[in-house]
Amino acid sequence: MTSFNSVAVIGAGAWGTALAGVAARAGREVTLYARDTNAAAQMKSARSNPRLPGIRLDDRIQITGDIATAAQADIVLIATPAQHLREAVKALAPHLKKAAPVVATAKGIERGTHKFMTEVIVEAAPDATPAILSGPSFADDVARGLPTAVTLAASDEKLAGALVQALGSSTFRPYHTTDIRGVEIGGAAKNVLAIAAGIVEGRRLGASALAALTTRGFSELARLGRACGARSETLAGLSGLGDLILSCSSPQSRNFALGIALGRGEQPNRDKLAEGEFTAPVLIELAASQDVDMPVSNAVAAILGGKVTIDAAIEGLLTRPFKAEE
Repeated sequence: MTSFNSVAVIGAGAWGTALAGVAARAGREVTLYARDTNAAAQMKSARSNPRLPGIRLDDRIQITGDIATAAQADIVLIATPAQHLREAVKALAPHLKKAAPVVATAKGIERGTHKFMTEVIVEAAPDATPAILSGPSFADDVARGLPTAVTLAASDEKLAGALVQALGSSTFRPYHTTDIRGVEIGGAAKNVLAIAAGIVEGRRLGASALAALTTRGFSELARLGRACGARSETLAGLSGLGDLILSCSSPQSRNFALGIALGRGEQPNRDKLAEGEFTAPVLIELAASQDVDMPVSNAVAAILGGKVTIDAAIEGLLTRPFKAEE
């Protein structure tokens, strides 16, 4: 397996900048690409990103507005939102090295196509090797070097292991797997379920209700995962259960924060993207195609789509027929 000495991160938001720091701490040569050339120049000059206040960029991180330069790295991490992934990879594709690993770091399903992130990479850059990184993590924690564990999946186990070795450090611990679909479903579904958890919190329904919602939500996630061929150990691991627990309990989670605002009857903060808002309708369409029952996710999608009030959705969930645990 080829050694990976250089890493490029496409997308200079908070998450992309945090991942650039991860690669620098792992001893790699790092290039951080910002689409806005003015933003790139400002970050280069200030050695900081206003989206991560108080954090200085590692001197080993080179910042550029030239995507062709960034594409020459041994590993490319895509840190754009899920719905912008295809556009970013298409721009990269002509400049990539042959079979270069392109690692998606967004958690979602593409609208319109119902494609998972690695499927989008395959279509947009056929000569690249797709992979996915997901798990319980917040950009601020990662950027500050606080202990974090995630999952990285690639179809080839040796490649997945090599990518982990290239990115891992004493504070950033990636576990590798070949269960790409399990990692992708865990990351996408938990965003939707985190909105539901936020609604429970915003409505002040209590800790017992939040615990019940989280566990029943995981049951939904696991059912869909198994139907799509995911492995149980992946769904119960960092990129499934671990990510769900974090996202359903911390105000740092944008999806949880969106749910809290909805539960309180407030206007959500539209300055920060909550991926679950875009994923919800696609997720339930995918579940329907697999004949998988996902009542919590269906309720979230209906609330977001204005088809049902929060009170009616809660009543609908509480009056469902009693059934066996699964």
